[in-house]
Amino acid sequence: MSVIIEYMSAIVLSLLNSVPVQTWTFDSENVIRIGRATDNQVILFSAVVSRHHAELRWHEVDGWHLINISPNGTYLNSEAIKDTAVSSGMVIRLATSGPKIQIDLN
Repeated sequence: MSVIIEYMSAIVLSLLNSVPVQTWTFDSENVIRIGRATDNQVILFSAVVSRHHAELRWHEVDGWHLINISPNGTYLNSEAIKDTAVSSGMVIRLATSGPKIQIDLN
């Protein structure tokens, strides 16, 4: 089993003014799933969010990674990503017009 050193928060931001509207905090997870289905840790009800949209995975060597698993895409700085390292404060968007999520590492 992996030992996670960093705590993570996922913060959904308002589409209008990027003000936080909902926050999840994790301190002992190796995988955090994001999507519309109720078996995800971060559940977002949006028509453009897939049932299983993205995953945050802990890697012992290089920390957290964000992995897109949705045909609707996951975006960082308007660029579609497949697998990218997570940095504290990064803001992702689920689908081209979906919710924005800020990821903070504590």
